[in-house]
Amino acid sequence: MTRARLVWAVRYGLPAAICLAGLIFLVVNPSANFEGAMALIGAGLSVLLVNLLFRFGLTSDQDRAREAAARREFDRTGRWPDETK
Repeated sequence: MTRARLVWAVRYGLPAAICLAGLIFLVVNPSANFEGAMALIGAGLSVLLVNLLFRFGLTSDQDRAREAAARREFDRTGRWPDETK
């Protein structure tokens, strides 16, 4: 399995599988498994949310690094890198 597929499986497949297990519990016997099914669905959605927040954090770090590089260029040359002459 390639790294991209593994990342996709953890990022989206795992939360989907957890939510699917909750839905299956709910369909099999709704009255007896309601709380457990809702807990599994909530856990699956929580895993998805943690993955999304982690991705947003990484994007934010990349933006900060680009901004720092632009500031260093400004300090060195006196103009912004995307500024035209």
